[in-house]
Amino acid sequence: MARFSSPEKQAASVMKEVQGSILSSVGTVRNYEQALTRVAEYVKEERMGHLREITPFQAVAYLEQRGEQVGQSTLNMERQALQCMMKHVTNKLEPKQTLTVVKSELAEITKARAYTPEQINAITDRMTEKNVLPTQICHAAGLRAHEIHTLRPIGEVKPSDRPAHENKFSARNGESYTVTGKGGLIREVLIPTELATRLESHRMEKTERVTDRNVYYDRAYNINGGQKLSDSFSAASRRALGFSHGIHGLRHTYAQDRMGELMRESHLPYSDSKLIVSQELGHQRPEITEVYLR
Repeated sequence: MARFSSPEKQAASVMKEVQGSILSSVGTVRNYEQALTRVAEYVKEERMGHLREITPFQAVAYLEQRGEQVGQSTLNMERQALQCMMKHVTNKLEPKQTLTVVKSELAEITKARAYTPEQINAITDRMTEKNVLPTQICHAAGLRAHEIHTLRPIGEVKPSDRPAHENKFSARNGESYTVTGKGGLIREVLIPTELATRLESHRMEKTERVTDRNVYYDRAYNINGGQKLSDSFSAASRRALGFSHGIHGLRHTYAQDRMGELMRESHLPYSDSKLIVSQELGHQRPEITEVYLR
């Protein structure tokens, strides 16, 4: 098949090789073909070549990004379709190998709401320093809880080569770090100097391997992140406020605060402000940011 054939034709050609021999259900074939068409569209947008050339690492990166846009059933279907192709067509997976199961974050994103500064202070008043500092960093820099594990000064780990708006981080000051987010994207984040100074006081002599939700990280700072931080935040929020929007609510707070700053202080139009916020949050698609602005 031609390298630059349409996503629909690429997906159809893959399914033609497994229909009848590997898959007998017409419904499954149809669902897998639709799923692989979406993957092929992503491959085309990212200029990664042909659907058949996608690697297991790239497949998981795709699924991690999709987890912010679709529910678990759709995500599972796309994983199963990719797994089928890689086992029986492209031979990128061994017969007993499977792709990593990725959890959808769509429900968490859509239900989360922003916190007020007073609410955040009330929550951190009920947390230990190992949880207070990363919570404040998540709030100040728009981080996901698991990204705390990946924090590095920008001089040590460079960000991925991605377009950046000229007004990114405008109206804010601080120290530049990088984190590794969804899909393996390494992005620059800006941490206020006071928080960065406190962070560096927790720097370890050598990195420490930690496991969080079955994923390995080599963390450089002796502070909590990921599931431990998320659980601590939710418990403190319920004690302080009687409810919890989850630590993801801090990303909503960041998004809404930044939109206000960019439009009010930098005098940027809504479309540019939303693009900048999406880049600072590590969203692959600016439209995802809309959910954070409700």
